[in-house]
Amino acid sequence: MNISTILWALGGTQFIFLMTALGASLVFFVRASAPRFQNLLPGFAGGVMTAASVWSLLLPAIEQTAGEGTLPPWLPAAAGLLLGALFITAADAVQGGAAGKERMLFTAITLHNIPEGMAVGLAFALAADGEGLAAALALALGIGVQNFPEGAAVSLPLRSGGMSRARAFLWGAASGAVEPVFGMLAVFTAELARPAMPWLLSFSAGAMLCVTAHELCPAARGKAGSLGYIGGFALMMALDVALG
Repeated sequence: MNISTILWALGGTQFIFLMTALGASLVFFVRASAPRFQNLLPGFAGGVMTAASVWSLLLPAIEQTAGEGTLPPWLPAAAGLLLGALFITAADAVQGGAAGKERMLFTAITLHNIPEGMAVGLAFALAADGEGLAAALALALGIGVQNFPEGAAVSLPLRSGGMSRARAFLWGAASGAVEPVFGMLAVFTAELARPAMPWLLSFSAGAMLCVTAHELCPAARGKAGSLGYIGGFALMMALDVALG
């Protein structure tokens, strides 16, 4: 592997992390503590996470398994989904309380960002002599744009729950910090990381859907919460389909 590949992968994974941080920075510009946002923002975050679970995680996991042809396409997706939900449920039982809810939301988005960072790293690692480089760049751009609302989906609900703007931003930005780390890890372990991707993707989907069902949807009450959920879902679906 040449130094050019490593530098491209480092730049791509840093870009998707910075887009997460940029989305989290919306907390400085939106009055999330205003009453009208108290129900809308959890709904928006839940919609974003539901759509991301389907289009960014489960469908790619099914497609990759089908392409490999070694397992039934549904198996890693279903098993990983259940394992991710069980992991978050166990974590909630250990943490508990308001602080536990904050950590659940952060953990779910962070878990989701791990396979995304690895996907970008793998794309650059598998691009040989410039072939596939354009596809790797397009993947990094697509995931980066998708990460913008995901960063906001972490920071804004935390702010509406009473957390300071600075702390909510740091939590949102930190959820994307795993992307360069695991992206570069995938670069150097490409042959080992690739077969594990369907399991990682579906595990992350289970974690995100569990948090959405346990925490975000119950907090998204009334018409504002419903509209926020639909709006977040539609936005993330459109980004995933258009850029995926």
